[in-house]
Amino acid sequence: MTDLEAAGRAASVADAPQGVGPLMPGAQREARPLRQQILEHVRAQGRAARADISRALGVSAGSVTTLTSELIGRDLLREVEGGAPGATTRGRPPVALELVAEGRLVVGIKISDERNTAVLADFAGTILADAARPAPPTRRTLEQTLGEIGALIDAVLAQAGRDVSELLAIGVGLSGMVDHENGRVLWSPHLAGADMPLGEAATKRFGRPVLIDNDANMLTLAELWFGAGRQRPDFAVVTIEHGVGMGLVIDNRLYRGTRGMGLELGHTKVHLDGALCRCGKRGCLEAYLADYALAREAATALGRAPQSPQLMLDALFAEAKAGNRAARSIFRRAGRYLALGLSNVVQLFDPELVILSGERMRYDYLYAEEVLTEMQGLALVDARRHARVEIHAWGDLVWARGASALALAAVTETVLSEARAA
Repeated sequence: MTDLEAAGRAASVADAPQGVGPLMPGAQREARPLRQQILEHVRAQGRAARADISRALGVSAGSVTTLTSELIGRDLLREVEGGAPGATTRGRPPVALELVAEGRLVVGIKISDERNTAVLADFAGTILADAARPAPPTRRTLEQTLGEIGALIDAVLAQAGRDVSELLAIGVGLSGMVDHENGRVLWSPHLAGADMPLGEAATKRFGRPVLIDNDANMLTLAELWFGAGRQRPDFAVVTIEHGVGMGLVIDNRLYRGTRGMGLELGHTKVHLDGALCRCGKRGCLEAYLADYALAREAATALGRAPQSPQLMLDALFAEAKAGNRAARSIFRRAGRYLALGLSNVVQLFDPELVILSGERMRYDYLYAEEVLTEMQGLALVDARRHARVEIHAWGDLVWARGASALALAAVTETVLSEARAA
């Protein structure tokens, strides 16, 4: 279990709930209704006193009292004794507020090449259950994909002993070109067909809102809600798994582009008429760096019949560590392409922090000192500080956890809309 997943589990047994969600307010905070700002502040802090909310949001104590009373009446907040975490006061401890986490559940799901994963989370973002199922080796139809999603939902609800009536929304992340706003998958290496209405079909099948997005965005949301990005308004995430993806947070918000399909770092071109990518085009960064690309070269270098990418990469890594020059050269070349891609990210967006994440970050050749040095050398720095690079080798569940954050955000807006209407 990863540190990120352990933190989520620990929240369910701690005296004070662990906060989730962005801690930095962002310039867009004022655009959101004050009820939503209050609720999100309490969720991010875990617990918060009314006076702390007033100071943090810059609103009057009277407004906070009025609105928190409404939220308590709607069973969204509740009062607890003991104050907020870290508060030090004399005399009687102040009364704090926390989210009513029970009864409003979301599921986050990651559709993948080899293993699909899911988590069940409550309204406060605490993980209540998780599940994993093998993924079929071939591309799936829409009906097959809906079946996989349904099996994962049933598994996490059964594990937690919860009823489907408590489930309010489902978040799904998968690789490819995903139109988040319209719920359509224009292309995915996992699906058989193009322009698939996955969001609409899943919403109809399960009777709950189903939000879909690119899996790199899901990992970025996981960092923004549960990880290192909570206290940073701007950062980039580069993922190296079955493909190469990127997510970007600007002013505390996930950036998707005009049509919601930007930041496809893996499909930026690094070699004209180069290696064939699984998207069907040539010269993509992914075609030199993703697991299937390295496994393709490993079969030749090691003189083995092609196997699953994971087995081939494990064998290649072991050979490289043992001194095999051909194996080392494959990782070294991939590292140079990674340096090229990262330097382009730094040059375009100038982030303070770049997070390298994904299971393939177990292979230290990809973030060796010479790789990061080459990245810095390729970028125009002059008087600027170099972007800091962090390595986060989270496990599979972090992707599904990010998908749960997507669902939580949608549920929060829905229940607050109902509160305003009431």
